[in-house]
Amino acid sequence: MLIIHHWDTDGIISSALTVKALNLEDFINITPPIGEFRFDDRIKKYIEKSEKIYVLDLNLPQEVEDIKKETIFIDHHIQKKIKNPYVKQINPILEGYSEKDYPSASFVVSEYFSYWDYLSAIGAVGDIGERAFDIPKVLKLLEMENLGKEEALRLVQLIDSNYIVMERYDVENAVKVVLNLEPGELLEYEKWNKNLEKINEAIENAISNIKVRDRIAFIEFKSKFNIISKVARKLVWEMGYDGAIVLNRDFHGKAQVYFRISSNLVDKIKMNELIQTLKNRNFNAGGKKEVLGCILEKDNVNEVLNVINEYLR
Repeated sequence: MLIIHHWDTDGIISSALTVKALNLEDFINITPPIGEFRFDDRIKKYIEKSEKIYVLDLNLPQEVEDIKKETIFIDHHIQKKIKNPYVKQINPILEGYSEKDYPSASFVVSEYFSYWDYLSAIGAVGDIGERAFDIPKVLKLLEMENLGKEEALRLVQLIDSNYIVMERYDVENAVKVVLNLEPGELLEYEKWNKNLEKINEAIENAISNIKVRDRIAFIEFKSKFNIISKVARKLVWEMGYDGAIVLNRDFHGKAQVYFRISSNLVDKIKMNELIQTLKNRNFNAGGKKEVLGCILEKDNVNEVLNVINEYLR
């Protein structure tokens, strides 16, 4: 059994829920190169060796079109329908359901397997932050483990720390850590807490220079840590900007652009149109209705920013 999952909390949690729901003892879980929306050669080699494949919380329907093995594709992003008959695509959004009812892949996984526990809630908190606490089911699931809101948010920060410090192996190992430790033990997990100290320092450095226009913040920095989404979330969710365009000009030899908007702008800015425009120009872009992420060559930064600025105008 092969599980291919996103590198963030929701992807890791969705994998752990799948393992628990199926009572798997023999499985391999892997993630794409952190920050890149593609299957690399390592993933493709594992696909060749596997009998059955799960793809979780990865908005990459194009990557499974040529797989000739039983594949279960579970997601909650806006995406195209998969034509490959070997692939079973589980995505309530494609059936017309609201994203409010399926805030995370963990919710889709839990419903699909009829298996719910506190992890289902942690996945939702990982994807939509404090808004998850407006969902009664999230609060009920957290209460089952006596977890408060602050503890849930802290747990997300700790799990996410693995991808933010760019440790692909640690992201994959996090699935086993989550499966083997109780919530209280996860909150005290030493390695993750040390990661978080370094990350928080890098984020504070990044937000020290903000430019604002029409309530949209723009920040530019250089960091080896994958903090770009965290910086954008802090600007929109905590600091109250309507949107945030964040640029990391030197991320392991490449550049990153990340655009997040608040719920106030979701109806005005069609993020899927922006994402498709960038894809049409052969950029490695992905996201959902409030988020756009793109990793690219440094020389192409201005082109991507121009596409975003033209759309906003």
